[in-house]
Amino acid sequence: MTAPATAIRVLILDDHELVREGLAELLGRDPSMEVVGKAETGEEALRMFREQRPDVTLVDLRMSPTDGVTVIGWLREENPEARIIMLTSYDTDEDIYRGLKAGASSYLLKQVGLGELVQTIRAVHAGERRIPPAIAAKLAEHMANPQLTPRQVDTLRLIVDGLSNQEIASRLNITEGTVKAHVKAILAKFGARDRAQAASVALKRGIVRAG
Repeated sequence: MTAPATAIRVLILDDHELVREGLAELLGRDPSMEVVGKAETGEEALRMFREQRPDVTLVDLRMSPTDGVTVIGWLREENPEARIIMLTSYDTDEDIYRGLKAGASSYLLKQVGLGELVQTIRAVHAGERRIPPAIAAKLAEHMANPQLTPRQVDTLRLIVDGLSNQEIASRLNITEGTVKAHVKAILAKFGARDRAQAASVALKRGIVRAG
């Protein structure tokens, strides 16, 4: 069936074939939607974006080798007016913040119903930002939390990996005293009693990822 001329042209980026095909099948049932591309990688999505000039692009967050936030940056550089929806399985406040800061107009979880997804695509196509209440609450939580410096994030990532202060100092080419200062600041900002609790908070918030 040929999509009407007024159909919203959608590009789907997801590194899981079943998700791509499932979304395309579901959106294809709506006569107001036309799926113009299904990309597995960020590079493929950028190529299709240039060729098809979709109205709205659905972008998965965590992909390999290029994550969704980076891809959003590419698309927005290609077209600053690009309208993008992050569609992901992850709802940590750091992921939400990074996705919206990169330029996404909406952030939806993959558990979303088809009706809400279609409504969001239409809203974003119309120039609106659509943030579900649960996502907005997570974003507010992020903004209320003291933010870590880049070096503190580097230190925290190595704490999560199980490295000692001495090992962290060697890895980051800083003194052990500087590492201790970073650890103290991290514990204070997280309100954590020890390194293990700080690591747990970091993983829960999505600031760093295990492995």
